[in-house]
Amino acid sequence: MKRLLTAAATVALLVLTGAAPGAQAATAGPRPFIRVDQVGYASSEAKRAYLLAPHALAGTKYTVRDRDGRVLLTGRVGPSAGGWNATYQSVQPIDFTALGVPGTYTIEAAGAVSPTFKVGFGWDLFGPLAADAVDFFTVQRDGADVVPGLLHRRPSHLADRTAGVYDTPQFTDPETDELAAVPKKIGPTVDVEGGWFDAGDFLKFTHSAAYALSELLYVQRDVRGTDRALAAETTHELSWLDKMWDAKHKVLYVQVGIGSGSEALNLVGDHDVWRLPEADDALNTEPGDPDYFVKFRPVFAAAKPGQKITPNLAGRVSAAFALAAQDAVLRGDWSAAAHWMSQATSVYAQAKTTNLGELVTAFPHAFYPEDSWADDMEYGAAELARAGRLMNDPRTDAWVHDAAHWAAVYLASDSRDTLNLYDTSALAHTELIRAMRAGFFGPVEVSEKQLVADLKRQLDAGVTAAAGSPFGQAVNVADFDAATRSFGFAATARLYQQITGDARYAAFGTHQRDFALGANAWGASMMIGEGSDFPQCPQHQVANLSGSLTGGRPVIKGAIVNGPNGADNFTDLGIPDGARTCPVVDGADRFAAFNTDDSIFLDDVRAWPSVEPALDFTSTGELAFALDTLVP
Repeated sequence: MKRLLTAAATVALLVLTGAAPGAQAATAGPRPFIRVDQVGYASSEAKRAYLLAPHALAGTKYTVRDRDGRVLLTGRVGPSAGGWNATYQSVQPIDFTALGVPGTYTIEAAGAVSPTFKVGFGWDLFGPLAADAVDFFTVQRDGADVVPGLLHRRPSHLADRTAGVYDTPQFTDPETDELAAVPKKIGPTVDVEGGWFDAGDFLKFTHSAAYALSELLYVQRDVRGTDRALAAETTHELSWLDKMWDAKHKVLYVQVGIGSGSEALNLVGDHDVWRLPEADDALNTEPGDPDYFVKFRPVFAAAKPGQKITPNLAGRVSAAFALAAQDAVLRGDWSAAAHWMSQATSVYAQAKTTNLGELVTAFPHAFYPEDSWADDMEYGAAELARAGRLMNDPRTDAWVHDAAHWAAVYLASDSRDTLNLYDTSALAHTELIRAMRAGFFGPVEVSEKQLVADLKRQLDAGVTAAAGSPFGQAVNVADFDAATRSFGFAATARLYQQITGDARYAAFGTHQRDFALGANAWGASMMIGEGSDFPQCPQHQVANLSGSLTGGRPVIKGAIVNGPNGADNFTDLGIPDGARTCPVVDGADRFAAFNTDDSIFLDDVRAWPSVEPALDFTSTGELAFALDTLVP
């Protein structure tokens, strides 16, 4: 699990090999590098590369060449924006925005040559990335309806068709997933077969699934409506989410499976074994056996049947269902639209919005430590309003009022962030503005101006942070979720421009995408299979056991990983028993020279803080790429 810092009980702890933070690889001496967006730049976009050098190289000339070696552009690198680590004490921007001719290029400066990159139209550059991101979700499929693909996926966890419902699990500590007691069965069996795995393991969560699904449905509605592969994936996940909300009994199931088990309880969980998912179906196990919950996975609910449910989940799940209703209307399938609208309204109505306590996201909460919820309620109401307008639903104006109310609550709260798994406000504000522009709703608690101002607040926070970063990135590379937050900024900049017609943040958003696709200190694309250097040995069981460990075919193409992370998270990492060991070149970590005292990027199966892909990472990238396809 990508966000829990404790290791599974059965995993041995090993001290990382390779160079220490800030150290340089064993070479004759540090040499300059040029970092670029390894995928490329749209013709009309701002274009920036970076010269990473041991010291400032004032007045250095750069040259842009096409694939035939012809010079297309020359200029001077900019002054140093600051140092990166003890070895590389200068990062100098290279602005080549003037290059707009489609083609394949390299940049030369100070004896360094960049990886090749393209300049072209947004659809040509980022359409393939959006398609590859969808491919990642096919690898994540669980249940009978899998896509074999290059990684030879097979049906898995068919026992989920008759899964037992269990009482809320108890843990030995709030920050661990080690069970304090054997889970207690409390209800009849339910069918929760299908859906997507959350990350590199095989657990399934409503919290992350609803977020990712809503973003994919947003893309499907607005940008890639003819993409059959995308439609197949949203259909697959909607089928599962439909099962997770039992409208008849008013119960929302939020998790399938347990993380770590417990040595003390002689119980094994998902995180304690490294295997292909179909291996679980082959287990011959009975109640009381250590591996019983690996095959017969427990299901946990947000609350008891009929009780109000945590509003963060009610909001984002209703948003996903309402987006599905909109898509069905646009396809002319009114029967499906009615079903999804019924699901959306019923789960939205069940939200608990007072006397909340700790929000429910997953078990344990430390997996996904969210504390923001008004944004999710705004999101759900806004999507209901948009669906209601399409369907001539008389409740539409009430949903606009609801969305505006929850937007006002969000704007007055202390839990305001930017677009990522824990904050959906950028999408919620955008959709509420569009719902308000449709009219017929009367006075509401927020104005369009206030919503736009909050989108601007999010982007301004990024711009301020980027101004203090040598590579112009808005994210803190010593924190979690660097890649997905970068794509979140990129998407928000595009949404802001769509809503306002104001392109002032366009260059900022482009630079955030560039950072995640290679224009960073490590020169690594955070999307597997994209660019010239990307994670080759991720912490993903299917990829590790069925794919290449050196970046060749097949890889889990389209998966977006966390990226660089805080150095403290890499102190004690264990290699899972049964995992294939990642090869190294000359005994060295190829990214070690670019680490800092605070931040590390490590391409190794042990390194879940860096290279474990996830649904929310990839769906936010999908949103950003889809919006970038609209750029000439």
